Amino acid sequence: MRNIKAMGLLILALLTGLAAAVYASGWVSRQGNIASNKVVVAVVDIELGSKINAQMLSTVDWPSGSVPPGAFNELKDVEDRVAKISVLRGEAILEGKLAPVGTKGGLSAVIAAGKRAMTVRVNDVVGVAGFALPGNYVDVMVNAQQDKDKGEEGKQISKTVLEHVLVLAVAQEAGRDDTKPKVVSAVTLELSPEDSEKLDLARSVGTLSLVLRNQVDKATVATTGITKRQLFGDKEILPVSVVAAAPATAKPRAFISKPVMAPTMECVEVIQSSGRALNCF
Repeated sequence: MRNIKAMGLLILALLTGLAAAVYASGWVSRQGNIASNKVVVAVVDIELGSKINAQMLSTVDWPSGSVPPGAFNELKDVEDRVAKISVLRGEAILEGKLAPVGTKGGLSAVIAAGKRAMTVRVNDVVGVAGFALPGNYVDVMVNAQQDKDKGEEGKQISKTVLEHVLVLAVAQEAGRDDTKPKVVSAVTLELSPEDSEKLDLARSVGTLSLVLRNQVDKATVATTGITKRQLFGDKEILPVSVVAAAPATAKPRAFISKPVMAPTMECVEVIQSSGRALNCF
């Protein structure tokens, strides 16, 4: 009786195993019939600005229905191109991740059309303690003396002169994958030609500071800046002008008002039969 029960369990196990084998074989057969294309992928991490060669690439089978737009099928189509963003190992090489054909390697390959790259000297304070990394956005603030011909002689002002500026590189590094702060002596910013002129003037008339901002915050805020008097809550003393008396046909002239001292006068009351009179002299 026991032998019959054991034989039954053995036969059941064999049948179950056979069914699993048949199912697996059919699944593998079906997977082999799925159409696929060759897609070029990276076999190493490729930094932005790097020139791509054959040793960095390989091809893999990719299901035809899920091939990403802009993918390449041949290694020769990607060789000698320049990456304008970082590409991770195993990631498909797409046209949108590459600089235009003929672009040379280096930082110039990642500068957007119509933009310029400009480097400014910073320290651990100006550079936001090293947190202004490639790919981040900053505002640029200048601290300077106001012009004398505007009635603000000797007054110091701090003002934000540029907003939402992309950091292209810190020192000689343009990689955007590292999140650790790096205290460096120079930061390269991406600017329009007009903003490049503003930054060049700002660093020549005062000291610069970088203000780190949220990467998704693109709003601009026009500020008038702040002076030392405003910082400490003092009221601004404005010049008071008055218009001098003049004929109706003449244009009024403005003068700075000055306090007028009333002259000292002596008065004598004279009593006569006809009445009283007050004479002052």
